[in-house]
Amino acid sequence: MRIPVFGRRAAVVGAVWLLGFGGLAGLTTSPAFAKANSKVTVVHGIPGQPVDVYVNGKKTIPDFQPGKVAGPLSLPAGEYDIALTKPGGAIGDALLKVDDAKVPGDANISLVAHLDEGGKPALTPFANDTGKLGPGQARLIVRHTAAAPAVDIRAGGKPVFKDVTNGKEGKADLPAGTVSADVVLAGTDTRVLGPADLDLKEGTATIVYAVGSADDKTLDIVSQSIDGLHSTPGGVPSGDGGAADGNGSLPWYGAGAVGILLAVFGLTRLVIARR
Repeated sequence: MRIPVFGRRAAVVGAVWLLGFGGLAGLTTSPAFAKANSKVTVVHGIPGQPVDVYVNGKKTIPDFQPGKVAGPLSLPAGEYDIALTKPGGAIGDALLKVDDAKVPGDANISLVAHLDEGGKPALTPFANDTGKLGPGQARLIVRHTAAAPAVDIRAGGKPVFKDVTNGKEGKADLPAGTVSADVVLAGTDTRVLGPADLDLKEGTATIVYAVGSADDKTLDIVSQSIDGLHSTPGGVPSGDGGAADGNGSLPWYGAGAVGILLAVFGLTRLVIARR
């Protein structure tokens, strides 16, 4: 049986699976250059495929389950060898292996393992907007990372983000408070997710991911939050993971994200293992 894996060549792919590693502090890899550590969060949005994650030959996170969020971790810049296996599998039978994966410095990134529109595993990095918010404001970011067609995201029954396709996001700064949100097929009232009440807290960014497959009826929502975005100093931006619970070029949203991430990530070849 051929096992689908993530076919991306950017080195950012390696950082995705560094996220949940509680044992990173014990690794001996040294930063390649002196920069501020990065905050990195991983979202596992591929249904039905738990994995064991190895870093530099050491199992660091066993049985990482779909629908979960790991991080954020404060990761030093450097290079790491990463392998993903089925739970209990050997590195030699890895579903995915990445050597010398580069972790950048001084960034806030979410890396999402998900299904593309055609239902194949994909990996999409997002640069998180940690710009300061005005008094009484909150940031809502919705990311389409599900095997589903273009959608509209509504708040209070009104479209806020229209015609969002897989691998893209919609973003808006809104008054803090509770918002009832749902997802409908683009240009229609046909609901595919929700409604769900979102608590948009002042000075925070709430990131909502649509994951899973419409055809397989596994659509779900995973959420992440970043706090400390008040206009006045109120803390260091970080993320709280919580589950409400493209093959070819990586799909990016906005030229700014492209510039940031392509500048900090070198190219790394993936070694794909097949069964």
